Amino acid sequence: MNKEAVYHRPKDQYAYIYDAETLHILLRTKRGDAHSVNLIYGDPYEWDVSGWISSIVPMQISGRDELFDYWFTEVKPPYRRLRYGFKIASGDETIFYGEKGFNDTAPKDDIGFYFAFPFLHENDAFTPPEWVRNTVWYQIFPERFANGSDRNNPKDTLPWGSAEPTATNFFGGDFEGIIQRIDYLVELGITGIYLTPIFKAHSNHKYDTIDYMEIDPQFGDTETFKRLIDTCHKHGIKVMLDAVFNHSGYFFEPFQNVLKHGENSRYKNWFHLHEFPIKTKPRPNYDAFGFVKTMPKLNTQNPEVKDYLLKVGAYWLREFNIDGWRLDVANEIDHQFWREFRTEMKKIKRDVYILGEIWHDAIPWLSGDQFDAVMNYPFTNAALNFFAKDEINAEQFCNAISHVCHMYPRNVNEVAFNLLGSHDTARILTTAKDNREKVKLLTAFQLSFIGTPCIYYGDEIGMAGGDDPDCRKCMIWDRQHQDINMLNHVKKLISLRKTYPIFANNGIFSFLSADKETNHIIYKKENEKEILIVIMNNSNNSLNIAIPELNLKDLMIRDICNEKEFAAHAENLSISLKPYEFKFLLINK
Repeated sequence: MNKEAVYHRPKDQYAYIYDAETLHILLRTKRGDAHSVNLIYGDPYEWDVSGWISSIVPMQISGRDELFDYWFTEVKPPYRRLRYGFKIASGDETIFYGEKGFNDTAPKDDIGFYFAFPFLHENDAFTPPEWVRNTVWYQIFPERFANGSDRNNPKDTLPWGSAEPTATNFFGGDFEGIIQRIDYLVELGITGIYLTPIFKAHSNHKYDTIDYMEIDPQFGDTETFKRLIDTCHKHGIKVMLDAVFNHSGYFFEPFQNVLKHGENSRYKNWFHLHEFPIKTKPRPNYDAFGFVKTMPKLNTQNPEVKDYLLKVGAYWLREFNIDGWRLDVANEIDHQFWREFRTEMKKIKRDVYILGEIWHDAIPWLSGDQFDAVMNYPFTNAALNFFAKDEINAEQFCNAISHVCHMYPRNVNEVAFNLLGSHDTARILTTAKDNREKVKLLTAFQLSFIGTPCIYYGDEIGMAGGDDPDCRKCMIWDRQHQDINMLNHVKKLISLRKTYPIFANNGIFSFLSADKETNHIIYKKENEKEILIVIMNNSNNSLNIAIPELNLKDLMIRDICNEKEFAAHAENLSISLKPYEFKFLLINK
């Protein structure tokens, strides 16, 4: 047995509170090494004459990646406390694994050998807003979505879509434009919009804030914004704003004060300044976002800065009743600030959604004391690499997504913000080299996966574009230039999420098959009543694909895309798929 690959710790994604009475436990072993794993568990204070009283339950493989198998089970400790260990069998060898390491037998008189989960405290549970689990997000870059009023156009505003986007040009997108297009969002099926920054700023992207308490005049005023929020809420759409607390803009008043007064400025400790006088060339002699001189980094450990930013967060919640905060460059801000931010925001609105922009493994921020979710770029990268770029095969994709699923606890995955593109990335159609069938596969996977999906404005109508700023083109409203077939495809997928709860988050996700030769995948989502089987052919060949591991004989199966039912007359079922075709099959148990 490869003991060096065995891993567990009684926290993070390996042992966590799923609900008030349930503990989820995970063990990692080398892929293919163990043929069975059992959990040995009991209350630490229950003993009899033979020693510690324990129970044993088999664990199941919940997924595997390139290197490891992940074994899962859940238990409901009657007294909300637990000691536990693992019985691992590999070939003819059986070992026992606990906090003290490995043993040939399971100790009955040494409780210290076992891992400890001292108590299931409700306050320690990860508790994201329930509404997020079934939300379909739509990201809007306000400057480029719709120009609803010429009265607030910036100087030198260009006619809508008349030029390629640059880092400095303006087309006049505003709140009024979003309000006027609300029926489009409702018809699409959107239930949440994420707005990139709306606060007063110098740039067209608004990530260089001048005033955190003021709406940028090019978008409208507070009354227009309130009307936008009210309009969205009346149509069942939540609204999430983008907060840039890692850095301010160059024209932020405190930074201007530092530039003017230098070491004598009362704001000098609001930033990370290396020396005086302040210099911007060749690189700024102060910390910034990257080395961008116009985005000086805020010192969130400074009590004055912290107090100011917490008031900013509270103001937009109280005054405008927004539903979420997306937090820019969240990983570069200290954890204590985010703990206090969460506490203050949840006091005002218990079900506010707090989303961090983190592009890598984010487990330190997802223990229930900071964020409700992060932007799930590991999911994004795996999906794009398989469906759009052909850089990995089906087996590698299965490994990558399984790894993503086991990076975090299950209740974290259920609200993960799953995107395929954003204002920071190339458009998915461009990434897929204009192969629209591949884009359909991408969106079919995204919208049938666990988590909460986000569509970047215009992707649903086949807009193209390379990296920033090309991905920030004006939304196309002329239906003659929209891909209506793609639009109807996305509408159908969103409607399936709303019609069939298992299609969204009411089911446990797992892969059934991933063939690197044919490049097809099969995965399922299962709950107590139903099984959803998804078959995807990511190749330019027609395939006849057998569904493995399930006894389907005499079961009624519904093709939910075509609303057709048929009976399986054999234990194994084969499905024929054209190039880049997919099927969603629903089975009632």
